[in-house]
Amino acid sequence: MKKVNLAVVGATGMVGRTFLKVLKEKNFPIDNLYLMASKRSAGTKLEYDGKEYIVEELTEHSFDKPIDIALFSAGGSTSEKFAPIAAAHGVIVVDNSAQWRQHPDVPLVVPEVNPEDISWNHGIIANPNCSTIQAVAVLKPLDDKYKIKRVVYSTYQAVSGAGKDGIDELLNECEAYSQGKEYTPKILPSASLPKHYPIAFNLIPQIDVFRDNDYTKEEMKMIWETRKILHDPDLKVTATTVRVPVFSSHSESINVEFEKPIDDIEDVKKLLAAAPDVVLVDDPANNKYPLAIDAAGTDEVYVGRIRRDESVENGINLWVVADNIRKGAATNAVQIAEILAEAMDK
Repeated sequence: MKKVNLAVVGATGMVGRTFLKVLKEKNFPIDNLYLMASKRSAGTKLEYDGKEYIVEELTEHSFDKPIDIALFSAGGSTSEKFAPIAAAHGVIVVDNSAQWRQHPDVPLVVPEVNPEDISWNHGIIANPNCSTIQAVAVLKPLDDKYKIKRVVYSTYQAVSGAGKDGIDELLNECEAYSQGKEYTPKILPSASLPKHYPIAFNLIPQIDVFRDNDYTKEEMKMIWETRKILHDPDLKVTATTVRVPVFSSHSESINVEFEKPIDDIEDVKKLLAAAPDVVLVDDPANNKYPLAIDAAGTDEVYVGRIRRDESVENGINLWVVADNIRKGAATNAVQIAEILAEAMDK
């Protein structure tokens, strides 16, 4: 594969650093690597493949140099400003923020699900929300065979989804409780809100802010993104997203109703076992099912607890788990970049 000039924007953040880790693990073909971040983080030294790099400040002129692909994970406002600048210079941007996901001219891609959508990009490709990525990886083969009628999501999302601050919040609260000290929550459900709740020994049924319909922004992301990725704008989807006191990996209970009948639940298990990058962990007799702690640090999507929904004619229940920082963000973006690099080699 031809080596490419690659930029990582937001290189010092949690996802940015994981970009570098995944790129190295996959031996991504890099010729020149450019690490970029805000003015505050400029000057930070990061190591990649045995070489030290100094992070440069992201500016309007950062893409004047020859760059083929840029992986962005620096927030929506940064992407809104700088992704079009990069695209205007011929760079293909893979953006991890929510900024471009619902834009009609921007493909929203999970490589195992809709890689064909990469071909119609206009310089920007959106990386889906972490909770959506793992869900559609499992739903796609089921939709192809049985045609999905309705999806009900209930998610149990790790604090790493709120970044390093979310992880620190859980750590600090646990430490305070263990020492019998008081601790004032500062981060969850959202640092931007005036009221915060403890996450240690607690669940918070709110991720991001509420919208006018009383769904949270996170819940609406899952609804909109599932429809877009599966190319079904009228698909019936609903969601409840919950923050849980787990450091890494999102877990999801997914209830799916189909148009076509399922003759044998074992056929569903075989179908999912054969799906790309999906691992079947489903052995109730031996208490085996996907766990967040086992998914952490891996790139696969794990599915288990597969059973019929006996309350409807053609329904099933699933339990789906994946590392939200890797497959839910960095790994998915790098997979997209791999497809782009292969196309550049032709």
